[in-house]
Amino acid sequence: MKKILNASVSRRGVLAGSLAGAGMLAMPSILKAQDKSLKVGVYGGYFKDSFDKNIFPEFTKATGIAVESVAEPTGEAWLVQLEQAAKAGQAPADVSMMSQVSMLKGQSTELWTPLDMAKIKNASGLIDAFVNKYPDGRVAGIGAVAWYITLVTNTDVFKEAPTSWAALWDPANADKLGLLALVSNSFLLEVTAKTHFGGTNALDTEEGILKAFEKLAEVKPNVRLWYRDEAQFEQALKSGEIPMGQYYHDVTGLAAADGHPVRSTFPKEGGIMDSGCWALSRASTKSEEAHVFIDYMSQPSIQATLSRKVGTAPTVKRELLDLTAEEFAAVSSDIAPIIPRYDLYQTKSDWLNQKWTELIVG
Repeated sequence: MKKILNASVSRRGVLAGSLAGAGMLAMPSILKAQDKSLKVGVYGGYFKDSFDKNIFPEFTKATGIAVESVAEPTGEAWLVQLEQAAKAGQAPADVSMMSQVSMLKGQSTELWTPLDMAKIKNASGLIDAFVNKYPDGRVAGIGAVAWYITLVTNTDVFKEAPTSWAALWDPANADKLGLLALVSNSFLLEVTAKTHFGGTNALDTEEGILKAFEKLAEVKPNVRLWYRDEAQFEQALKSGEIPMGQYYHDVTGLAAADGHPVRSTFPKEGGIMDSGCWALSRASTKSEEAHVFIDYMSQPSIQATLSRKVGTAPTVKRELLDLTAEEFAAVSSDIAPIIPRYDLYQTKSDWLNQKWTELIVG
């Protein structure tokens, strides 16, 4: 289990079975008769291992398209590599799983080949938030997988589960919290806006953002640890040393299933939903194969199997999935999520980081 938990961390850096019977995609025989291949970039570690073992072979079996998987580096390093390679007419990967901020930055240089939605029939089942568009409406990327950050507690210390993110501000929780250390991965400004200012549209202006910063600063006496090392917080949560905080819903669920006294709660304001998109490099010559791949991965049956086997939240509508209530709850929630304001991390990155250091973690 520990191997899985630590490996789950590796897929968060930018931003962890079998697919037998998950549904086969009927393909023209001409495709199967030809030598087709595709390079696909995915987050490294257990996440990539799982795709290599369970997902890509089934895709090849269904379509005749061989997959060469490429382990992506964390952060925005992969975006930089793709950009530099595209200028030279090269594609380190044809299709890559990209963070939402990287999707926006790639749009600014037209890095992503617009997708032909007529060739991605299964896109009709996607939740709207998982269709990433250029400002003019062209589709830049399609939701690959999603995951949630929720309010987590140690059940030995907190006998009752909290119901609201407002618990972070409760004076009774002084020196008890573990929170993510960066403005761009904690999404605590969005949590603050949703909990105290009616929604994330309160962050539309710098004045609104500063109000959110001021309110968020009120949690500082309650914070024991601003963490970058997820394993460090995970251990402190399990032991009860740091009995409350924000963490990944799926990883917490795995720890609970392994007998640790931890729980994950979707607050009434919603969990924080983060995600990765499939995007096609403009330097790729494999547009046909890429569209087949993205369409295949958007099938409800494949999304459901990813939820069961990899622990990701589905990008397609709930009613299209054959997940049981228990299976769905293990990875997602019917409570409307808090969607990060990715636009702010593209347009105001330096200013946000400066204010975060001055007002929150400084």
